[in-house]
This record gives sequence, C-alpha cells and structure tokens, in this order.
Amino acid sequence: MSQAQEVVSRATLGAVRWSGPDSGPKAQRGKSIALVAEDLRNGGIVGVAQGAREAASAMGWTLKIFDGAGSAAGRAKAFSDALAAKPDGLILCGSDALENKAALTPFAKNNIPVVGWHAGVRPGPIEGTPVAMNVTSDPLEVARLTAMAAVAQSNGRAGVVILTDSRYGIAMTKAKAMENVIRACRECTLLEVRDVAISESGEKMPAVTRELLERHGERWTHALAINDIYFDYSIASLTSAAIPSDGISLLSAGDGSASAFLRIQAKTYQTVTVAEPLNMHGWQVMDELNRLFAGRPVSGFVAPVHLVNADNIAFDGGKKSQYDPDNGYRDIYRRLWNP
Repeated sequence: MSQAQEVVSRATLGAVRWSGPDSGPKAQRGKSIALVAEDLRNGGIVGVAQGAREAASAMGWTLKIFDGAGSAAGRAKAFSDALAAKPDGLILCGSDALENKAALTPFAKNNIPVVGWHAGVRPGPIEGTPVAMNVTSDPLEVARLTAMAAVAQSNGRAGVVILTDSRYGIAMTKAKAMENVIRACRECTLLEVRDVAISESGEKMPAVTRELLERHGERWTHALAINDIYFDYSIASLTSAAIPSDGISLLSAGDGSASAFLRIQAKTYQTVTVAEPLNMHGWQVMDELNRLFAGRPVSGFVAPVHLVNADNIAFDGGKKSQYDPDNGYRDIYRRLWNP
C-alpha cells in the first residue's frame, strides 16, 4: 500500500522540466513523410498525428496520413498507398512492427527510414524490423502505475477486471504487468482478464460490460484497461444498470483521450488515465526522422509517465482535454531545427 501510494503521488505531479534532447541536426528541408495509422478512431493515434502535423509545419515538411481503419485489408491498402506516395520517411503509428515486417520491407529496400509510435513493446529500435526508434512511454511503467492506482484507491482491496487486446504485443505486455501488480496485492482480487479487440470495442463493450456486472456483481470495483477507448462504450451499460458514478472505478493505462479527460473531470466512473504526451510524441517522431535523414543516431528519449486524476486534470493541457506537458517542448524542438 505505501509503495503504491508513493508511486501514484509522484506520478501525479505537474510536468517536470524538459528531459529530452538539447541538441540535434538542423531541419533537413523539403522532406515528405507518410504516416500509416492503425486506426484513426483511436484517440491516441489521432493525437500523435496532430503533433506530427504541427512539427511538419515547423520543419517545412509535408505529411500525408494513411488510415488502416483497424483491419488487415485497410492496413494493407494504407501501406500500399503510402509506398506509392514515394515518401522520404515513414511513421508507423499504432501498428505492431513485427507483425507488419513484410509490409515494412519495401520501405527499407528503398532506403526510407522508419520511426514508430506504439509499434512495439518497449521504447527504442525494434530488432528484426526497419523501425529505428519506437516512440512510447515505457508500457511496463504505465501499466504498473495504473494498477498501483487501483490498489491505492481501494486501500488494497480492489476487485479487478483487466481489459486488453491479444492482437497487440504492447497490449498484452501492459495487461500482464497490471495482473502481476494486482496478484501481488494480498487482499486484492483479479476477477478476470477479458480479451476484446480495440477495433471491435464499440460493438462489443456494451454487452461485455453487462456480462461482467452480472457475473461479478459488487465484487467488481475496478476496471483496468490498456486503452481509454474501452470505457467510451462501457458507460451506457453502467448507467442503465443503475451503477452510481462512484460505484465502480475505471482506470486506463493509456492514452489520455479527450473523452477520458471529460469523464475524470465530471467524476463519472473513470478516475484515472495514465496519459501519454501524444502531441509531444508527434513532435518527437518527426525529430527522430530528422536525425536519421541527417545521418545521426536517434535521441532515444522516453518521456516520464504521468497519471491524470481529478486533482491535477486542470494543469498541463487538461483544460483542453489532453495531456500536453507545459515544459516548452515546441520551442525547444524549433530551436534545434532552426538554430
């Protein structure tokens, strides 16, 4: 309990001083970038794409976005269209790099550098793929923090359901890390781990939520999800079951969507999201590509984790329903690119 409370308290502090790169190459002018998005219905992916668009403007680059729409056919078309656009660089946004290795190979053969966001289970290069840098918060740290928040909230007595998507390595890594924390809590109970595809959450989560309520009843006190999107489609079922807004606590290990911020602000079921600095990540993926264009190593920067709750939601971009650290990253990157 004391460890959980300490970790949560530290992660809810305001944005820390900039800990990213303080040097780098000038903007390599006139570049065209393709961004292949796993699914633009995912708020995290949209946030990164928006940041990348901002950064492209600051660089004098062009950015084209190709939506995989969360399906194999959509993904294949997005890769094909992106390659046909003959970009100078590729951003793989929200898709697993190892699973899409064959689709990435033509880019590598054409000497097109590739940077990912949430393209693997950890930050850094993804071995066995062309991805030179996977930009992400540490998923293990994010997941553990989310689970510890549930432990702290419940005074060590949480009854937990974990929601994940087995199609993605990063999702299963998060789910396992959350499971380990809950199992280590002596009086907490892991009720079940439920596998629901993110792309099918809209159609499946209302029924899944009703089923979980019927199966576990009052024993179910906390839901831990690998992404906020699951909760977008759970609320109606909770409301129709007459569960009071503080009758169950929803906690998400990413990504800090606008709808999650609104729920936390209104104190309606969701209490926590471990929000990633999505817009800042968009700037970082562009900076990493710029380093590769200049023949320099990637920065390897990993942003510190940040837990958003009702107490700190008004800060660091929260008034705009996003986590946007007030650490001056836009001006810092501009100075690096345009000294």
